[in-house]
Amino acid sequence: MFDLVIANGTIVDGTGKDGYKGDVGITGETIAAIGDLSKAETKRRIDATGHTVSPGFIDTHTHSEGALLVDPQHANGIRQGITTEFLGIDGMSYAPLSAYNFKTYRHWLGGLLGDPPEDLDMHSVAAFKRHYHKRVAINTAYFVPHATVRLQALGFHDKPLTGEALETAKKLTREGLEQGAIGFTTGGKYYPGPWGDTEEIVELVKLVREAGKVYMCEPRKNVVARAHGGGGVLEGMEVARRTGAKLHFAHYRTQPESAGNIPAIMDPIDGVRTAQSDVTFDIYPYPSGSSIAVSLLPAFAQEDGPKAILKRLHDPSERKKIVQFLDHDEKQMLATIILGYMPMAPEMEGTRLTDLAARRGRTPGEALCEVLIEQNLKVGHVGAPPESQATRQQMDRDFMQLVARPDYMVCSDITPAGRFPHPRSYGAFPRFLGRLRRDIGGLSLEEMVHRMTGRPAERFGLKGRGRIEKGAFADIAVFDAATINDTSTYENPRQFPIGIPYVIVNGQVAVDNERCTGVYAGQAI
Repeated sequence: MFDLVIANGTIVDGTGKDGYKGDVGITGETIAAIGDLSKAETKRRIDATGHTVSPGFIDTHTHSEGALLVDPQHANGIRQGITTEFLGIDGMSYAPLSAYNFKTYRHWLGGLLGDPPEDLDMHSVAAFKRHYHKRVAINTAYFVPHATVRLQALGFHDKPLTGEALETAKKLTREGLEQGAIGFTTGGKYYPGPWGDTEEIVELVKLVREAGKVYMCEPRKNVVARAHGGGGVLEGMEVARRTGAKLHFAHYRTQPESAGNIPAIMDPIDGVRTAQSDVTFDIYPYPSGSSIAVSLLPAFAQEDGPKAILKRLHDPSERKKIVQFLDHDEKQMLATIILGYMPMAPEMEGTRLTDLAARRGRTPGEALCEVLIEQNLKVGHVGAPPESQATRQQMDRDFMQLVARPDYMVCSDITPAGRFPHPRSYGAFPRFLGRLRRDIGGLSLEEMVHRMTGRPAERFGLKGRGRIEKGAFADIAVFDAATINDTSTYENPRQFPIGIPYVIVNGQVAVDNERCTGVYAGQAI
């Protein structure tokens, strides 16, 4: 007898091959049979007539680790059909950190990751994983984050990572990989990571190569003078060249200024590839991003961490220097900011920074410093999308052209905190699978599912995930290919998608007729 049979659906197995009619029988955590199971005995049968039965989606880029610790149901992710999320992205997260450093980084990252309990044991990757294993609704996989390792080895300081500190960082990285981390990440602007140079990243990524795992790079944006080639993708390519590691670029897509010009972003990578290069990418289908306001402050203001940052912001002479930097170097960014997460003033969420500055009679830089003080640094922001509808439509076409490449896969970059999170936190996967696939085309249903399932599972070594086959873990999404769609928008982001009635995680029904069941069957893999 089966525990569950998903009957009468069209099976799209995650390999990219054509879908076929059939039933899927599940016993325990795994798929026990595929075929005609109409006469089989089962404890429950889901009728998937008119629906696609695919592997659960694998999200290669999220920032859900904080939210999962306070809301383990994680409806915004699992209702997209996501059954596995990657954590430790962009070089920053909670482990491996001492109790003191965990509290420090929890504070600095609060505007992005929220406020999990401050007494958690995060001293190792193994300890981190225990907080999620069968305690949340989705599977999780973790990367060792560069800035986190740097913080633990050297403190929140702008110092060279050499000598004993480098050996400590290498030890932490090696142990994290041995404890099940699927790779190593660096970030573009999340301190203390940007204080590192290319040389230290090379030394740490050598360990990734030895472990046969993946180096995920968010191209550097801050302290670029310390990066090979001035930062960006050239640094990532150089690290991969010198180490031989498998390289994955995070959320790599056209921007409004490069819309319609894919060669502008791909030629710097494709033009320097060699036969030995092993490079992949992921992408979310939106024209702007989301981040944490404290990361916009200049490097000199970051020294010694959150308490010191607040002290500088309160000091008139220090704040003047910070404001000058923001209003000059970050002027373009400040003009796009929508305040998405303001935990001590939620009524301000959804406000444009420039509007707030005008109301207060401040420059945008002054207004940002004020809200950072008022919110104890915990300010998340969303980038406003381009005003031009033509630009947005062109970027949608770019996204489909990029995801059609054989080296691309899909991510969400979930940043769920606040009443005005980025809409990607609720709609990335159904937007690609529904709206963009149907309206723009370029990929079959089977090919799109492959980029969400089998391709990331293979790339990152997730055994038994990403396919519907006998013996695989029963992570399954059941959706209507004709109606699946995102409903989340920049103006009203906290809206769930439609057309995904059932989601199964390790054999347990996590979404039942579009309702979360409260089952926490996710594994730390």
